[in-house]
Amino acid sequence: MTLKDKTIVVAGAGGGMGKAVVKTLLEEKANVVGCDLNIATLEEFKDVDAFLGIEGDLLNEQHVAHVFSKGNETFASIDGLVNAAGSAQHSTPIEQVDLQEWYKLMDLNATMTFLTCREAARYMKEQERGAIVNIGSVATTRPRPGLQAYVASKGAVESFSKALALELADSQINVNVLHPGPSDTNMLCQFAQEGADVEKMKETVFKDSVPMGRLVKPQDIANSVRFLLSADAGMVTGSVFHVDGGRNI
Repeated sequence: MTLKDKTIVVAGAGGGMGKAVVKTLLEEKANVVGCDLNIATLEEFKDVDAFLGIEGDLLNEQHVAHVFSKGNETFASIDGLVNAAGSAQHSTPIEQVDLQEWYKLMDLNATMTFLTCREAARYMKEQERGAIVNIGSVATTRPRPGLQAYVASKGAVESFSKALALELADSQINVNVLHPGPSDTNMLCQFAQEGADVEKMKETVFKDSVPMGRLVKPQDIANSVRFLLSADAGMVTGSVFHVDGGRNI
Protein backbone atom coordinates (compact mmCIF):
# COMPACT_ATOMS: atom_id res chain seq x y z
CA MET A 1 0.00 0.00 0.00
CA THR A 2 2.87 2.34 -0.75
CA LEU A 3 2.36 6.03 -1.41
CA LYS A 4 6.08 6.76 -1.47
CA ASP A 5 6.94 9.79 -3.60
CA LYS A 6 3.31 10.35 -4.58
CA THR A 7 2.15 13.96 -4.37
CA ILE A 8 -1.15 14.43 -2.56
CA VAL A 9 -3.03 17.72 -2.20
CA VAL A 10 -4.98 17.95 1.07
CA ALA A 11 -7.64 20.66 1.19
CA GLY A 12 -8.46 21.68 4.74
CA ALA A 13 -5.15 20.30 5.98
CA GLY A 14 -5.27 22.19 9.28
CA GLY A 15 -8.51 20.69 10.59
CA GLY A 16 -8.86 17.61 12.78
CA MET A 17 -9.35 15.12 9.95
CA GLY A 18 -7.11 16.99 7.54
CA LYS A 19 -4.20 17.06 9.94
CA ALA A 20 -4.52 13.32 10.65
CA VAL A 21 -4.50 12.68 6.90
CA VAL A 22 -1.37 14.82 6.44
CA LYS A 23 0.50 13.00 9.23
CA THR A 24 -0.47 9.59 7.85
CA LEU A 25 0.56 10.44 4.30
CA LEU A 26 3.90 11.80 5.47
CA GLU A 27 4.47 8.56 7.41
CA GLU A 28 3.88 6.76 4.10
CA LYS A 29 6.67 8.87 2.54
CA ALA A 30 4.28 10.80 0.29
CA ASN A 31 4.78 14.42 -0.65
CA VAL A 32 1.94 16.51 0.76
CA VAL A 33 0.63 19.86 -0.42
CA GLY A 34 -1.47 21.12 2.47
CA CYS A 35 -3.84 24.02 1.95
CA ASP A 36 -5.79 25.84 4.63
CA LEU A 37 -7.34 29.27 5.03
CA ASN A 38 -5.35 29.61 8.27
CA ILE A 39 -1.69 28.80 7.59
CA ALA A 40 -0.91 28.86 11.33
CA THR A 41 -2.71 25.51 11.68
CA LEU A 42 0.04 23.93 9.56
CA GLU A 43 2.94 25.28 11.63
CA GLU A 44 3.97 21.86 12.94
CA PHE A 45 4.82 20.66 9.42
CA LYS A 46 6.83 23.70 8.29
CA ASP A 47 10.24 22.01 8.62
CA VAL A 48 9.23 18.78 6.86
CA ASP A 49 10.88 18.60 3.44
CA ALA A 50 8.06 16.52 1.97
CA PHE A 51 5.41 19.06 3.03
CA LEU A 52 4.41 22.25 1.24
CA GLY A 53 1.96 24.43 3.16
CA ILE A 54 -0.07 27.00 1.26
CA GLU A 55 -2.50 29.52 2.68
CA GLY A 56 -5.42 29.97 0.36
CA ASP A 57 -9.13 30.45 -0.13
CA LEU A 58 -10.35 27.37 -1.97
CA LEU A 59 -13.45 29.20 -3.15
CA ASN A 60 -11.16 31.49 -5.14
CA GLU A 61 -10.37 29.97 -8.54
CA GLN A 62 -6.97 31.67 -8.75
CA HIS A 63 -6.00 30.40 -5.30
CA VAL A 64 -7.03 26.86 -6.25
CA ALA A 65 -4.99 27.00 -9.44
CA HIS A 66 -1.98 28.30 -7.48
CA VAL A 67 -2.14 25.42 -4.97
CA PHE A 68 -1.93 22.80 -7.71
CA SER A 69 0.59 24.60 -9.91
CA LYS A 70 2.90 25.20 -6.93
CA GLY A 71 2.54 21.58 -5.82
CA ASN A 72 3.34 20.32 -9.31
CA GLU A 73 6.28 22.72 -9.61
CA THR A 74 7.68 21.58 -6.25
CA PHE A 75 7.14 17.82 -6.47
CA ALA A 76 6.78 17.26 -10.27
CA SER A 77 3.34 15.59 -10.18
CA ILE A 78 -0.18 15.67 -8.74
CA ASP A 79 -1.15 12.10 -7.86
CA GLY A 80 -3.94 12.53 -5.35
CA LEU A 81 -6.45 14.91 -3.81
CA VAL A 82 -8.21 14.73 -0.44
CA ASN A 83 -11.04 17.17 0.18
CA ALA A 84 -11.18 17.44 3.96
CA ALA A 85 -12.34 21.06 4.16
CA GLY A 86 -15.94 21.91 4.96
CA SER A 87 -18.43 23.31 7.41
CA ALA A 88 -21.26 22.05 9.61
CA GLN A 89 -24.70 23.39 10.50
CA HIS A 90 -26.20 24.09 13.91
CA SER A 91 -29.42 22.12 14.22
CA THR A 92 -32.01 24.62 13.01
CA PRO A 93 -35.69 24.32 12.02
CA ILE A 94 -36.12 24.89 8.29
CA GLU A 95 -38.17 28.07 8.72
CA GLN A 96 -35.27 29.63 10.63
CA VAL A 97 -32.55 28.79 8.11
CA ASP A 98 -31.19 31.98 6.55
CA LEU A 99 -30.59 31.94 2.79
CA GLN A 100 -27.00 33.08 3.31
CA GLU A 101 -26.39 30.09 5.60
CA TRP A 102 -27.67 27.80 2.83
CA TYR A 103 -25.34 29.43 0.31
CA LYS A 104 -22.40 29.22 2.74
CA LEU A 105 -22.82 25.49 3.31
CA MET A 106 -23.24 24.80 -0.40
CA ASP A 107 -20.08 26.78 -1.13
CA LEU A 108 -17.87 25.36 1.63
CA ASN A 109 -18.95 21.74 1.14
CA ALA A 110 -19.96 21.36 -2.51
CA THR A 111 -18.54 24.25 -4.56
CA MET A 112 -15.12 23.95 -2.95
CA THR A 113 -15.05 20.24 -3.78
CA PHE A 114 -15.97 21.00 -7.38
CA LEU A 115 -13.21 23.60 -7.76
CA THR A 116 -10.41 21.44 -6.35
CA CYS A 117 -11.52 18.37 -8.30
CA ARG A 118 -11.71 20.37 -11.51
CA GLU A 119 -8.15 21.58 -11.04
CA ALA A 120 -6.86 18.14 -10.02
CA ALA A 121 -8.40 16.60 -13.14
CA ARG A 122 -6.31 18.87 -15.39
CA TYR A 123 -3.10 17.32 -14.06
CA MET A 124 -4.34 13.77 -13.55
CA LYS A 125 -5.81 13.41 -17.03
CA GLU A 126 -2.52 14.47 -18.57
CA GLN A 127 -0.71 11.87 -16.44
CA GLU A 128 -3.49 9.28 -16.97
CA ARG A 129 -3.49 8.37 -13.30
CA GLY A 130 -4.66 9.70 -9.96
CA ALA A 131 -6.98 9.26 -7.00
CA ILE A 132 -9.49 11.62 -5.42
CA VAL A 133 -11.15 11.18 -2.03
CA ASN A 134 -13.98 13.55 -1.14
CA ILE A 135 -15.14 13.67 2.47
CA GLY A 136 -18.92 13.53 2.78
CA SER A 137 -20.99 12.65 5.84
CA VAL A 138 -23.09 9.80 7.20
CA ALA A 139 -25.81 12.46 7.52
CA THR A 140 -26.33 11.98 3.78
CA THR A 141 -27.31 8.36 4.39
CA ARG A 142 -28.99 8.85 7.78
CA PRO A 143 -30.15 12.48 8.01
CA ARG A 144 -31.07 14.16 11.28
CA PRO A 145 -33.75 16.81 11.78
CA GLY A 146 -32.49 20.37 11.60
CA LEU A 147 -29.49 19.61 9.35
CA GLN A 148 -31.28 19.96 6.00
CA ALA A 149 -28.83 22.46 4.44
CA TYR A 150 -25.79 20.48 5.54
CA VAL A 151 -27.30 17.20 4.31
CA ALA A 152 -28.09 18.77 0.94
CA SER A 153 -24.53 20.04 0.55
CA LYS A 154 -22.96 16.69 1.44
CA GLY A 155 -25.48 14.88 -0.75
CA ALA A 156 -24.21 17.03 -3.60
CA VAL A 157 -20.66 15.87 -2.81
CA GLU A 158 -21.72 12.22 -3.06
CA SER A 159 -23.59 12.62 -6.36
CA PHE A 160 -20.84 14.77 -7.83
CA SER A 161 -18.19 12.21 -6.86
CA LYS A 162 -20.08 9.36 -8.55
CA ALA A 163 -20.58 11.36 -11.74
CA LEU A 164 -16.92 12.38 -11.77
CA ALA A 165 -15.81 8.78 -11.24
CA LEU A 166 -17.58 7.77 -14.45
CA GLU A 167 -16.20 10.74 -16.36
CA LEU A 168 -12.58 10.14 -15.32
CA ALA A 169 -12.53 6.34 -15.42
CA ASP A 170 -11.03 6.20 -18.93
CA SER A 171 -8.11 8.24 -17.62
CA GLN A 172 -7.48 5.72 -14.83
CA ILE A 173 -8.47 8.24 -12.15
CA ASN A 174 -10.28 6.90 -9.11
CA VAL A 175 -12.89 9.07 -7.38
CA ASN A 176 -14.49 7.95 -4.14
CA VAL A 177 -16.43 9.54 -1.31
CA LEU A 178 -15.86 8.77 2.36
CA HIS A 179 -18.70 9.31 4.84
CA PRO A 180 -17.51 9.77 8.45
CA GLY A 181 -19.87 9.18 11.32
CA PRO A 182 -19.99 11.40 14.43
CA SER A 183 -16.35 12.34 14.84
CA ASP A 184 -14.29 13.58 17.75
CA THR A 185 -13.29 16.87 16.13
CA ASN A 186 -14.06 20.54 16.70
CA MET A 187 -16.73 20.39 14.00
CA LEU A 188 -18.92 18.08 16.09
CA CYS A 189 -20.00 20.92 18.36
CA GLN A 190 -21.31 22.82 15.34
CA PHE A 191 -24.10 20.28 14.86
CA ALA A 192 -25.67 20.95 18.25
CA GLN A 193 -28.30 23.59 18.84
CA GLU A 194 -27.01 27.00 19.90
CA GLY A 195 -26.22 26.95 23.63
CA ALA A 196 -26.32 23.17 24.00
CA ASP A 197 -23.95 21.29 26.33
CA VAL A 198 -21.74 19.79 23.62
CA GLU A 199 -19.53 17.71 25.92
CA LYS A 200 -22.61 16.09 27.41
CA MET A 201 -24.02 15.47 23.95
CA LYS A 202 -20.78 13.76 22.91
CA GLU A 203 -21.35 11.16 25.63
CA THR A 204 -25.06 10.77 24.94
CA VAL A 205 -26.64 11.79 21.65
CA PHE A 206 -23.61 11.46 19.37
CA LYS A 207 -21.80 8.51 20.95
CA ASP A 208 -25.01 6.56 21.57
CA SER A 209 -25.93 6.82 17.89
CA VAL A 210 -22.87 4.75 16.94
CA PRO A 211 -23.45 0.97 17.24
CA MET A 212 -19.76 0.36 17.95
CA GLY A 213 -20.01 2.65 20.97
CA ARG A 214 -17.46 5.37 20.33
CA LEU A 215 -16.95 8.47 18.26
CA VAL A 216 -14.96 8.23 15.04
CA LYS A 217 -11.36 9.36 15.50
CA PRO A 218 -9.53 11.44 12.88
CA GLN A 219 -7.07 8.56 12.50
CA ASP A 220 -9.94 6.25 11.50
CA ILE A 221 -10.59 8.56 8.58
CA ALA A 222 -6.91 8.90 7.71
CA ASN A 223 -6.49 5.12 7.57
CA SER A 224 -9.31 4.77 5.04
CA VAL A 225 -8.05 7.71 2.99
CA ARG A 226 -4.63 6.06 2.80
CA PHE A 227 -6.21 2.92 1.33
CA LEU A 228 -8.35 4.78 -1.19
CA LEU A 229 -5.32 6.72 -2.45
CA SER A 230 -3.21 3.59 -2.85
CA ALA A 231 -2.79 1.12 -5.72
CA ASP A 232 -4.56 -1.45 -3.53
CA ALA A 233 -7.78 0.45 -4.32
CA GLY A 234 -7.01 0.53 -8.03
CA MET A 235 -10.40 -0.89 -9.03
CA VAL A 236 -12.40 1.04 -6.45
CA THR A 237 -14.12 4.06 -7.97
CA GLY A 238 -17.50 5.71 -7.59
CA SER A 239 -17.86 4.04 -4.21
CA VAL A 240 -19.15 5.34 -0.90
CA PHE A 241 -17.12 4.29 2.15
CA HIS A 242 -18.82 4.65 5.52
CA VAL A 243 -16.39 5.05 8.41
CA ASP A 244 -19.01 5.41 11.11
CA GLY A 245 -19.05 2.38 13.39
CA GLY A 246 -22.34 1.24 11.86
CA ARG A 247 -24.19 4.55 12.17
CA ASN A 248 -25.41 4.31 8.54
CA ILE A 249 -27.32 1.03 9.10
